[in-house]
Amino acid sequence: MTDVDLVRDVRSLSADDLDIGYRHHASESHGSSAPDAPLLEADDPQIVEITRLVARFGGVILTGPPGTGKSWLAGRAADVLTSGDTTRRADIQFHASYQFEDFMEGYRPKKNGTGFELRPGVFLELVNKARADRKHPYVLVIDELSRADVGRVFGEALTYVERSKRDQEFTLPSGEKTSIPPNIDIIATMNPLDRGVDEVDAAFERRFAKINMPPRRDLLDAILQNNHFNDDAMRRRLLAWFWDINKLARQTPAAAIGHAYFSDVVDAETLRNVWEYQLQYHVDRAFKYDQQARDKIVNGWNQVVGLTDAGGASGSQTESDAT
Repeated sequence: MTDVDLVRDVRSLSADDLDIGYRHHASESHGSSAPDAPLLEADDPQIVEITRLVARFGGVILTGPPGTGKSWLAGRAADVLTSGDTTRRADIQFHASYQFEDFMEGYRPKKNGTGFELRPGVFLELVNKARADRKHPYVLVIDELSRADVGRVFGEALTYVERSKRDQEFTLPSGEKTSIPPNIDIIATMNPLDRGVDEVDAAFERRFAKINMPPRRDLLDAILQNNHFNDDAMRRRLLAWFWDINKLARQTPAAAIGHAYFSDVVDAETLRNVWEYQLQYHVDRAFKYDQQARDKIVNGWNQVVGLTDAGGASGSQTESDAT
């Protein structure tokens, strides 16, 4: 019997290692909500609109249900406004525990453990930078604006983010005086179903402009085509299902889903993963008290991915229907 020498340290290569797997195809996507899409140009219509509005108002709020690309667009707009200079940009996410001390100023423990010292918060630090460099725009991106008590977080600064009150001095709780320069732009995102939305609306209705970002079937179609999703029949069924669930959202707003959920879908397997690990829980929650609507959506999804006969698909819209 002949001895066989085994080669050591053999490396196993997957389809993704060879750049032929689904990650490779997803990375080629340039859909408007794809998270790895390239930097938008300054003349992109979305960027033009945000740039125009931040120059006129205290800031801009991008509002819409989950998965409509709000955070992605806010980040891309900030990239364009700052020309990619990260030193002129700050990104924060509001949450229930976010406070004035985090945003404006507060006492923090000294690093040597000998006591506390007054330190500027994220916004005040950016304000100080912008005041010292008035030739360039500085951008604050706030994700999930309605998750915090915005009146408490902004404090006195809430009044002075208005364009008509820029450069007006006001006094901080520490006794220090400050002002918000005109070259500070604020871009925020918000889910209109969050519990704090009424407070946000009351605080910002005169100060910030709002841009609605609804789910868009045309963008979903573009995402799928750019991702080389080649099953045309399944793509059409998905677009019809997407139409149906967002139509039901007119009566059940929590049901709305955005096109960005599908940003890395390249085939039937990755489409099924979206349902298995994300959308089924969203549907269960949205239709908790409407079993009939839930069953319709679930059956429609099963028809999309071929688990049941597509002849009775819930989606009744055609390819030419309006988004």
